[in-house]
Amino acid sequence: MSGIFTRGAYRAFQLGLGLAVRLMPWPMPRLAEGPGSSREAPRLLGELGIARPMIVTGPSIYRRKVAAPIYSALEGAGVSYSVFSEVESNPSEKTAMAIARLIKDEGCDGVMAIGGGSPMDAAKAALAIRANPGKSLGDMRGLLRVGGKLLPMVAVPTTAGSGSEATIAAVISANHEKYAIMSPKLAPAAAILDGELMGELSPHIRAACAMDALTHAVEAYLSLFCNTRENSALAERAAAAIFENIEPASAGDEGALQRLLRASFDAGRAFTRSGVGNVHALSHQITAVYGIPHGDANAALLPLVLKDYGAAVERKLARLARACGVAQEGGDEELASAFIGRISELNSRLGLAPSFECIKEEGMPRMVEHALGEANPTYPVPVIYDKARCIRLYKAVQSPCEAS
Repeated sequence: MSGIFTRGAYRAFQLGLGLAVRLMPWPMPRLAEGPGSSREAPRLLGELGIARPMIVTGPSIYRRKVAAPIYSALEGAGVSYSVFSEVESNPSEKTAMAIARLIKDEGCDGVMAIGGGSPMDAAKAALAIRANPGKSLGDMRGLLRVGGKLLPMVAVPTTAGSGSEATIAAVISANHEKYAIMSPKLAPAAAILDGELMGELSPHIRAACAMDALTHAVEAYLSLFCNTRENSALAERAAAAIFENIEPASAGDEGALQRLLRASFDAGRAFTRSGVGNVHALSHQITAVYGIPHGDANAALLPLVLKDYGAAVERKLARLARACGVAQEGGDEELASAFIGRISELNSRLGLAPSFECIKEEGMPRMVEHALGEANPTYPVPVIYDKARCIRLYKAVQSPCEAS
């Protein structure tokens, strides 16, 4: 009886959340978009009143000079800037605090985050710390706990996956766990979508990031209570564009890379309003505990979770199958199966692993605890998971040599 009550309480919370999000402001970043648009950085900074930005990025991006066009544009315009280039792949509380201190010490009045989701999330967290000196990041964990006025941020994605340039969330790692802080105040004031900055990525990274974006679009589309008609259309459009462009983009097609970057942005816009789901809750723990890249974990889990949802998602997946050109004829069950099958086929063709050798059964109970804590009650998922269901899915992504 307690389990039924808990599920009922979760659904009541999610229904209330769904009503609330329809009334919330959803800021749309100013956009500079298209090949070479990164050279518009000085203009965007000027429009936002940023005279001395702190550039936040990762060591690989900095070392490979991926953002060289931005630096050249800033220097050509006489814009003085500081750089923090040590953001790790799963940004920590320690890193966010270090960025916050440097922003203060260098007298910066805004931030430009360049890279994948990690630099953007680290920058958002740092800005939250700066605006809330009496709070830790843990105090701001969850929904709408970020106070104060944040300095403006310009987001420059160099991968088409996280969508963080369009979201109100920052995901932070601490003690082998990932958690999110979520507030409209975290939304970037502007974003630059320049496909030329993605040219040096490996095919594998391009593919894994795109599967992350696809997961955003699909989980947003399947969300209960929070979706408006416009948001569902945005998720459909993003998913269709990802299916169309993921393979040519992985092979380096410049036009496909630019279109995939926009699709990732649109998917970010969709899920920041609708939320994600059990795929993300489960994959975040795999990333936090074992260091498996988030996109790879999502790619492996997405078809498994969709299949596990069963009849609860067949009608919506059938609509997505038609919208994405996967299949047109057949009943809901047949079309949903075709949609899930196409994701598995894409994973295989793109060389994305269906399982991981590092996952150990003894670590699953703690992962399950954190996954359920993340998903319930906040994520308006089609099916509310319990411990047994999570364990079954974690076992499904163990490599056969590790399974017992």
